[in-house]
Amino acid sequence: MRKTIGGVRVKSTVPHLQKGDTVGLVALSSQVESEKLGIAIAFLEELGLNYIIGDTIQAKHDYLAGSDEERLADFHEMVRNPEVKAIFCVKGGYGSARIAEKIDYGLLEENPKVFWGFSDLTYLHCAINEYASLVTFHGPLLMSVDRIDDLSKKMFLQLFSPMELQFTEDIAPLTTIATGVARGQIIGGNLRRLVNTLGTKFEVRTEDRILLIEDLGETIPKIDENLQQLKQARKLEQLAGVIIGSFTQTEADEAALMTLMKDYFADLDVPVVAGFKIGHDSTNIAIPLGVDAILDAQEKVLKILPGVH
Repeated sequence: MRKTIGGVRVKSTVPHLQKGDTVGLVALSSQVESEKLGIAIAFLEELGLNYIIGDTIQAKHDYLAGSDEERLADFHEMVRNPEVKAIFCVKGGYGSARIAEKIDYGLLEENPKVFWGFSDLTYLHCAINEYASLVTFHGPLLMSVDRIDDLSKKMFLQLFSPMELQFTEDIAPLTTIATGVARGQIIGGNLRRLVNTLGTKFEVRTEDRILLIEDLGETIPKIDENLQQLKQARKLEQLAGVIIGSFTQTEADEAALMTLMKDYFADLDVPVVAGFKIGHDSTNIAIPLGVDAILDAQEKVLKILPGVH
């Protein structure tokens, strides 16, 4: 029987990795630039990991990394394969939502393993967290590890042994929008993809949870539109807290973005902190989703429990 605390189902952590383990590389969204595959492989070798390259890495179907059936089959093959201890998505873009309804979540629950990615993969984070009841990892895509800093690369080490993560202003300046202390499961990711889940069976559940949002290349009006949709869907009403990650390549300055965030979050009566280096930036700190965390907005500290056991 699945355990619940305060009405929130407890997500299961996944087995940790060991050097010499084999991991699977898949593309569940947009097509992959095959010439960049070496970037991912070299990084895995630095971590001491072996790898299996999924069929989707070379597949092409219109703008996708293979047809929906091909991407679904590749994912299921990695889940079934007992040699594969982790599934790394190498690229985002668009397309993961197209396979979400046909994923065998029971199979994934029976074969728990690391699932890693972000951006478009936010849709599958929501789906796997809820329907397989497993912790997943919001972290840099492997084909872009040449564009992240050393701190972000070190965050992959959390997969090798259970470690509590702690975020303070030692990493980057943080801004408290609303004070308080919250404890709850961290959920969320890319704001645009979170909005895409609304009205579907994979609709993001925010009750008593700490919501992470980040995005890339959106205008202030578009960010406003997405936040307004979350608000009208009543996804901001029962939050435990909010952590605002990186909003990169926006057309407005930081002050305009902060004003917008205050408009939506300052009066929620929950702790809200902005400035976390999580998202589309050279510093992209990986975190587990579905684990308990404590957000202290006054002290500007975020503590996150391990995602592996």
